Amino acid sequence: MHRDNPKQYNIMTQIPIQKETIDRIAAANKIQNPGKASIREMRKMIQDVEKETGVRFVKMEMGIPGLPAPQVGVQAQIEALKSGVASIYPEIYGTADFKKEAARFVKNFLDIDVTPDCCVPTVGSMQAGFASFLTLTRYDAKKTKVLFIDPGFPVQKQQCRVLGIPMKAFDVYEYRGDKLRDKLEEELKDGDVACMIFSSPNNPAWFCFTEHELQIIGEMANKYGVVVMEDSAYFLMDFRKDYSVPGKAPFQPTVAKYTDLYVIMISGSKSFSYAGERIAMMVCSPKLFNMECPDLSRYYSQTQLGRALIFGTLYCLSSGTAHSVQYAMAAMLKGANDGTFNFVKDIREYGEKAGIMKKLFTDNGFYIVYDKDMGEDIGDGFYFTFCYPGYQGVDLLNELIRYGISAIALDITGSHKQGIRACVALVQRDQFPDLKVRLEAFHKDHPVK
Repeated sequence: MHRDNPKQYNIMTQIPIQKETIDRIAAANKIQNPGKASIREMRKMIQDVEKETGVRFVKMEMGIPGLPAPQVGVQAQIEALKSGVASIYPEIYGTADFKKEAARFVKNFLDIDVTPDCCVPTVGSMQAGFASFLTLTRYDAKKTKVLFIDPGFPVQKQQCRVLGIPMKAFDVYEYRGDKLRDKLEEELKDGDVACMIFSSPNNPAWFCFTEHELQIIGEMANKYGVVVMEDSAYFLMDFRKDYSVPGKAPFQPTVAKYTDLYVIMISGSKSFSYAGERIAMMVCSPKLFNMECPDLSRYYSQTQLGRALIFGTLYCLSSGTAHSVQYAMAAMLKGANDGTFNFVKDIREYGEKAGIMKKLFTDNGFYIVYDKDMGEDIGDGFYFTFCYPGYQGVDLLNELIRYGISAIALDITGSHKQGIRACVALVQRDQFPDLKVRLEAFHKDHPVK
């Protein structure tokens, strides 16, 4: 019995769930095709299915951290609240401790030098992305487009759609290595791209760009004057290497080594398990932060890009990031910088769970979609991708929902491959036996021809 649902159920009698039940609940949520639903739409629909059927789903659609928040952050936030910060507006550019520790952090773990001024707290990486898209597509009247190096986080394209920003995109998996240079040349040669964005480790595929590929991206950014947005939502989560020792190699690879036109978005949600408080750091290169851009005067009172970003865009969005959580993040960053808080140690759990879950799928006829990373086996981490012979991603997801398994289709990530993205975070180890039974049932009901 699921602790949040009083209904008793027998997995073998309740699964597969009747298609009519799924369709009715989807219609009530205004979802025409569950397989094409967004992450949040899927989550709400599945909650309703659980409530009606009593089936505890194996939920893999949303990247919610499945680990408790670190006490070093929680205690610092409690002390900040006790000191009275809840009654005081936060400074838009961030508290002094946050900015100081953020600058130390990127030096210790990325080996790049920035001043505290260039480090700004945001309400999650979502806000950092939204603010960056809005500002960067206005700093040069000739450059209005965003290039997505896909696959990627679906909501970032939604942000651009909401803002009315034109987009270009390509699935980079077919252009790894030296082929990336020619592809970027093709996409950037018209001179209308203001910024390009990628994630590494990649959401959803979990491959990681090599130093050579990052150098190519940086060199092409320099050639065409394009700002690179590096989405580091899964900071230090390529567990194939140990990046966890502050100030010592190896450092996490970054495009910042190869261009001085960058914005790095480092989320507090996944690496620090602090998703509920909505905190991230947006790190701008000193050159970009201090760049004078006369075209910004069309929209802002400030023409220095960093100041327009903070006092123009962020001011409009939220008037700053919540006060107390900045103290929490500063404390966690300080612990990481000082070597007293190894935040990577706990999050290795995601990699361990991914290895177990992948085997459960492949033992039952499924295959890993993004299975290689420049010739090496893809790492085990927060996400993995899978498919089943004879199925397209959307159709497979619709069928798996009947077996109490939810996720999202790769279609909505910009991937050109068919399959499903699975997030391991919310799947508890006590659900592995259920997952095994359900996958075995699916495999039996859908024999591979």
